[in-house]
Amino acid sequence: MTPEELSSVIVSTLDALVAEGAVTLPDGTPREVTVERPRQKGHGDYATNVALQLAKRAGTNPRAFAGLVSERLQRADGIAGVEVAGPGFLNITVEAGAQGQVAADIVAAGASYGGSDTFAGERINLEFVSANPTGPLHIGAVRWAAVGDALGRIFTATGAQVTREYYFNDHGAQIDRFSRSLLASAQGEPAPEDGYGGDYIHDIARAVVEKHPDALDLPAEESLEVFRAQGVDMMFAEIKESLHAFGVDFDVYFHEDDLHRSGAVSRAVDRLKELGTTYEKEGALWLATEQYGDDKDRVIIKSDGQGAYLSGDLAYYLDKRERGFDRCFIMLGADHHGYVARLMAMCAAFGDTPRVNLEVLIGQMVNLLREGQPLRMSKRAGTGVTLEDLVGAIGVDAARYALARYTSDSTIDLDLDLWARASSDNPVYYVQYAHARVASILRNAADLHLEPATGADFDPGLLSHPKEGDLLRALAELPRVVAGAAQLREPHRVARYLEDTAATYHRFYDACRVLPMGDEEPTDLHRARLTLVAATRVVLANGLALLGVSAPERM
Repeated sequence: MTPEELSSVIVSTLDALVAEGAVTLPDGTPREVTVERPRQKGHGDYATNVALQLAKRAGTNPRAFAGLVSERLQRADGIAGVEVAGPGFLNITVEAGAQGQVAADIVAAGASYGGSDTFAGERINLEFVSANPTGPLHIGAVRWAAVGDALGRIFTATGAQVTREYYFNDHGAQIDRFSRSLLASAQGEPAPEDGYGGDYIHDIARAVVEKHPDALDLPAEESLEVFRAQGVDMMFAEIKESLHAFGVDFDVYFHEDDLHRSGAVSRAVDRLKELGTTYEKEGALWLATEQYGDDKDRVIIKSDGQGAYLSGDLAYYLDKRERGFDRCFIMLGADHHGYVARLMAMCAAFGDTPRVNLEVLIGQMVNLLREGQPLRMSKRAGTGVTLEDLVGAIGVDAARYALARYTSDSTIDLDLDLWARASSDNPVYYVQYAHARVASILRNAADLHLEPATGADFDPGLLSHPKEGDLLRALAELPRVVAGAAQLREPHRVARYLEDTAATYHRFYDACRVLPMGDEEPTDLHRARLTLVAATRVVLANGLALLGVSAPERM
């Protein structure tokens, strides 16, 4: 019995009490109730505070209400006992057979286990990374690559239709500086004072000249345009290739330049004028963002007729909404924190609901340590540490897991020596090793012509050992953990759950012999435990897949 199934049983119990006239709930019974695993052993398998929540509405005290629920709930199938505790908590013990059935259900569900319909029917646009195509991906953008892709997988698992989008910033001053840096390199001159350095600039400049040998012979403006167009394409191709090797691919690469060429900015401005949220002052057009929570109103069209920086955001957001997305997520670095209020005000100015139709997630800094000392510089990039540096040090799996393991709004220090280590203190190794250990047991069982019990051959009541119960309850938590990670936008919850579940599995394995020894004849208990092992494999593999991390068969 999973927590969701137990919640349904409790709701049915409340419905029955209301139908019998034993309880009156003027607002009706809830469609789900909170069911949690108690912190202390001896308090049952699950606990609920439903009596504390509903007693006042029922016109009674929590303990009396809990007593009525307890007496009725104990008659339900799969419930071994119910105890009223404290001010009105219900501690519930599930029958071994009902709990053991979870293993067979997980195996039957396979790759779909852990999913739900939490976001069913929602169309989500998930914009992340979106680093300027002026250099290799630095570690801050790489954090969003890992977290954003994991969040996309989690939203998909909870029923949403997800579009991963990269906002390709190919318009503006940073592209001009990049182009001038390439041209200077090709001419054998130092980079401009405000330009970009690093070996990659020289690599790209040489590649442009190889492709266009006459580029340096053209008039200055034409020559610069060749380096701009070709250099941006080459840099972005490298970024896409790096992300693909990291396991991150996008459905849409949206070019900022298209907003300005297509008239999207004018359409957005016209829409806001129609909505009455703009005004003119000092020859400029302003958006009245202060009334929507921003610290001041913002210029959207400058007095010279050119669009201000915010104008591109207006056009891009409206474009997403016109493409049919219910929710638009933007993942930004810590240096953009002050920009959130104006984006929320922009959303409200369009008549939408901030933090529903538009949500901004802020990611904090990542510091990489080696031998206790911070890594400061990438030789190739000439600046901060890059994606290639990180993957080269610890590999894709460890990099993705490490970056997704922590709440994104906190700064993290990643010890590269730890994350490269093949030992149990390396979190990703610990979880992957648990999966490999499970796979090994199933292979050994197959060699003995012993298969997990299924269908009528599976007796869930045999899984009555306390460590089996602990593991079953841990496995049953995955759907709720995934739904919570989606609702809270926190993929790290999946990683921490996997580590706890791996530890629970190891304790089970140390206490419960799965395979027969020597000439011992296989029993139904061996086969039932193999079903539990197979269920563990499903959970670990599915959880790792949500983080974009492999589940190795051997280590």
